[in-house]
Amino acid sequence: MNTKKKVAILGSTGSIGTQTLDIIAKYPDIFSAEILTAGENADLLISQAKQFQPNAVVIANKNKYSYVADALSNDDIKVFAGSEALEEVVCFSDVDIVLTALVGFAGLRPTVAAIEHKKTIALANKETMVVAGEMITRLAVENNVPVLPVDSEHSAIFQCLQGEYHNPVKSILLTASGGTFRGMKRKDLINVTVEDALKNPNWQMGKKVTIDSATLMNKGLEVIEAKWLFGVDAKQIKAVVHPQSIIHSMVEFEDGSIKAQLSRADMRLPILYALSYPQRIRYDELNLNIFDICKLTFEQPDTNTFPCLQFAYDAIEKGGNMPCIMNAANEVAVEKFMKGKITFLQIPEIIEKAMNNFSFIKDCSLEDYILTDKEVKEMLQ
Repeated sequence: MNTKKKVAILGSTGSIGTQTLDIIAKYPDIFSAEILTAGENADLLISQAKQFQPNAVVIANKNKYSYVADALSNDDIKVFAGSEALEEVVCFSDVDIVLTALVGFAGLRPTVAAIEHKKTIALANKETMVVAGEMITRLAVENNVPVLPVDSEHSAIFQCLQGEYHNPVKSILLTASGGTFRGMKRKDLINVTVEDALKNPNWQMGKKVTIDSATLMNKGLEVIEAKWLFGVDAKQIKAVVHPQSIIHSMVEFEDGSIKAQLSRADMRLPILYALSYPQRIRYDELNLNIFDICKLTFEQPDTNTFPCLQFAYDAIEKGGNMPCIMNAANEVAVEKFMKGKITFLQIPEIIEKAMNNFSFIKDCSLEDYILTDKEVKEMLQ
């Protein structure tokens, strides 16, 4: 790679963001951090800014603006505050690629702004495609903007499709670890705690996505994301529980061949692939020794115990703002669970109630999605 890529990291203090900065620190001649943003974690944002010296930082919590600005007053770094500032900084002329690692619905508007300003998108915010996949896909085509997946599963599918775009896909086999509670039944989940749910057996992730993994909602969100990213019908996407998390997803072609992408359960690999695409960059610490693999097993997901996966199929079949309703309800339910206000088993109950009762809109604008998200969350608070 001859030209250094300047990266805007939306959500630099989260799990994906910090791992992205690990990669930038390892390859300073290839990548630079142009923009760093955080929601609440001002101290880590300040530390990152001092280390990487970006052009600008954003702290979404406006009450922490003075604290961040004072801490960086001796550095040549612009400081902004507020969620609306995210839409401004992604449009800076020096930004080459925008890595969207924000949690939840918050990633939608900055992603739209970045696409409209023709920035390459490295997408780690799956909710953007869940809520507004049809609109995002259309905007990306209109602006000739690549949307490169960062989720390990979608990166695996993307890699399997290289050189195969002229060949019709029969099915996508989207793998899942099964989450913390794989193999359990409803009676086993009555008294599980937040701490229990956060113990994912294979992945180190943020809290929200770890809870989503435990409910299988994360896999449901990924089904919807895959539909839009790869232009397939949701019925062609099959969730497969693969407890070892070595195969990150597979693509089945019409001749019966199945291609799989294997690697360690480490998010730095799909992040690096998205940032460096179409090149591959050597990273010895991520090597997988296939002789260390004892076995690879596969199971059907249990949607009776974990109905959130089925909710996603129902939402995408309905279309319109239904995935947005589902996503907003899930964000509220997960937050309530993490605060101890509801039980684990009440998460799908809240989502199902919202999907059954909130007003359906078939053809949606960006404002429709924004209003739906706002009203669902207000209804459920």
